[in-house]
Amino acid sequence: MSHAPTATDPTPAVAGPPVEDLPFDAVLLVSFGGPEGPDDVIPFLENVLRGKPVPRERLLEVAEHYRHFGGVSPINRQCRELIDALRPALKEVGVDLPIYWGNRNWHPMLPDTIRQMADDGIRRALAVVTSSYSSYSGCRQYRENLQSALGGLGDDRAPLINKMRVWYNHPDWIAVNAERVGDALGRIPADRRDSARVAFTAHSIPESMSRNCNYVTQLTETCRLVAEELGIPEGRWSLVYQSRSGRPQDPWLGPDVVDHLEVIRAEGATDAVVHPIGFISDHMEVIFDLDEEAKDACSRIGLNMVRSASVGTHPRFVSMLAELIRERVTASPERRAVGRFGPSHDVCPINCCLLPARPPSSGAG
Repeated sequence: MSHAPTATDPTPAVAGPPVEDLPFDAVLLVSFGGPEGPDDVIPFLENVLRGKPVPRERLLEVAEHYRHFGGVSPINRQCRELIDALRPALKEVGVDLPIYWGNRNWHPMLPDTIRQMADDGIRRALAVVTSSYSSYSGCRQYRENLQSALGGLGDDRAPLINKMRVWYNHPDWIAVNAERVGDALGRIPADRRDSARVAFTAHSIPESMSRNCNYVTQLTETCRLVAEELGIPEGRWSLVYQSRSGRPQDPWLGPDVVDHLEVIRAEGATDAVVHPIGFISDHMEVIFDLDEEAKDACSRIGLNMVRSASVGTHPRFVSMLAELIRERVTASPERRAVGRFGPSHDVCPINCCLLPARPPSSGAG
């Protein structure tokens, strides 16, 4: 799905202003954020859910997920590890830029980081968002977050920030995910391996949101390419979803991973690999929804489930990020991509990944 620019979009083009003569002088890692102690959990979740029609009961339910792990999300640690791995990778490709880090929902918060960048004299930065796919929450909302953070600085101090393209069909992204799935398949007994099912999981989003973006198309293409690289035929792999939230009456993308596993077990499957292809690291939603809920369901129904790891700081993934940063800061014409679609755009169309209009409240929920 492509979107032509419109003149009525109120969102400033933070991620894609006209190319300036000003060189890039920093990289900004932009992520979701997570609590790092029990006292952080509720304030963090209130940040996440602010302005969203999510019942308080759901917030408290999710809070228990975090408390189950001591109130600490692994995502901030994973961001630190990624930055530590990315610094030498950038130097290897000839990019000598400082890396800053700011989160949407928890410390270090984007406004604080961007204020520090301004204080340090940064004039133009490339934002690397920890999302491989295009959606409102994975793309446009981060651009809005950046614009909001920049708004308090004034034009004379605010750095120009461009967003790096998504990489769902980059050959290295496909190769690393294929390696992770292959490792998991290798843990299934050899005589059952060729009949094992593969469930690729991604975060569910409202169906109304998915109609305004390329999220499902991109995910489906990534899954297809990974399966193709491993020789997994159609019928043995599926794209499923996890981590649904929001009002029960609002339709979200499905099927849910647990429901899917129950269906394939009823069809006679004995083994399944569950791979979090929609995520770059094993953060809270991955370890709770898959390692706890999905694993418990498989134990109950007698399905052998093997969960493969996300890409994390795999060296080939880190070198891919360094390549994508280098291609943008040097204005390289090379844009590697595989499959049915070309490389994603550097500059987001002004009305891509729009948040759908919310229907009038029924007074319920």
